[in-house]
Amino acid sequence: MKNLSSTLIIYTILLTGASLDAHSQENICFSSDVKTLQVKANGAWGEAPVILLAQGHHVDISFDFLQPEYQRFSYSITHCNADWQQSELITSEYMTGFNDSRIEDYEPAIGTEMNYCHYTLSLPNDDNQLLVSGNYKVTFFDEDDNEVAQACFSVIEPKVTIDMSVSANTDIDTYDAHQQLSFAVNYRGLQSANPVSEFKYIVMQNRRWDTHVSDIKPSYMQVNKLIFDHNRALIFYAGNEYRRFEMLDAYTPTMRVDRMEFDDTYYHAYLFVDEQRTNYLYDEDQNGRFLLRNSDDTDTDTSCDYFMTHFTLQMPPVAEGDVYLYGDLTNNRIDPNYKMEYNIIDHQYELTIPLKQGAYNYMYLTVPNTSATPLTRPCEGDFHQTENEYDIYVYHRPFGQRYDRLVGHKSINFKE
Repeated sequence: MKNLSSTLIIYTILLTGASLDAHSQENICFSSDVKTLQVKANGAWGEAPVILLAQGHHVDISFDFLQPEYQRFSYSITHCNADWQQSELITSEYMTGFNDSRIEDYEPAIGTEMNYCHYTLSLPNDDNQLLVSGNYKVTFFDEDDNEVAQACFSVIEPKVTIDMSVSANTDIDTYDAHQQLSFAVNYRGLQSANPVSEFKYIVMQNRRWDTHVSDIKPSYMQVNKLIFDHNRALIFYAGNEYRRFEMLDAYTPTMRVDRMEFDDTYYHAYLFVDEQRTNYLYDEDQNGRFLLRNSDDTDTDTSCDYFMTHFTLQMPPVAEGDVYLYGDLTNNRIDPNYKMEYNIIDHQYELTIPLKQGAYNYMYLTVPNTSATPLTRPCEGDFHQTENEYDIYVYHRPFGQRYDRLVGHKSINFKE
């Protein structure tokens, strides 16, 4: 019996570890009271969370805690390799100060029906300076040392240049449902004895970790250059443009909002009913982002209220699969909290969640029962014309070094 108990304990630990490793690179709200987690590089909205390893550059991490009173939160910083697993460096090798500091910057909401406190952390700061490039994960804890949130960003020391191109004429179809990425890395600024094995790459579409590509090798080499061309691993489903809506006023419906209601406790925003998309629909989307704002557009961090937001997708039920709401509003995660429920009477998927006032991009993804990889079909479709954003991260670890340096990053927007 003792051996059985030990086996069960070990099995549970392994499962827990696997689950954490699977999400080690994502922004996550572990607590249901933590909402609107954001990571901004140098205060710029919409940019990739990447900052230079140089004085004057910083990342701002913010979130709301849906309680009226101040709560004490602390944070720890972990340095990670290209795969977002913890590196071999000890704390003093990648940062200064203690790795258990408190968040000192917080403000309560003003004049809102839903009470919350807004918390902000800037890094580097007086307590913590970052010493090396690479990936960083910040974990937030409550007073009982429970994890409440996780935020991720990267620090770069540019040493390589990257040339990128995207085409809808791919190695598997021509101007149909896919887009293919090609790129070249010029590493003239680095000494590399074995560039094929020393460099690592992360390629993402619209900052989606669920479809990222990492284990890729160059097609061929030139002097100080690695070429990635006609690589089938770099073919992505094209998807469709993100859907959009705005919630700016508690009483007046704005873009794609059908009506507003108040139930004596919270405001409710009912979006227009969405439909299954079988054709490409052009729109000037922001590739999944959201922007906090209201009709006054002042002090949006603390004056924007939370509305109970009602999403509806009218379509037949998906056979052997589930439908999820997706975008930056879900931290680009397939999260059980954003799973749509099917209404068999009205023949539609439904979901209600609290969202802070602002302008949002979103889409609906399907997760088949036989796979963990979400699909844009059948809810959104895949069309070669879709404007998508692609990011490439280049890491370098020469022989004998104990961590992956981030030496290159570039973004490109594909638009026909």
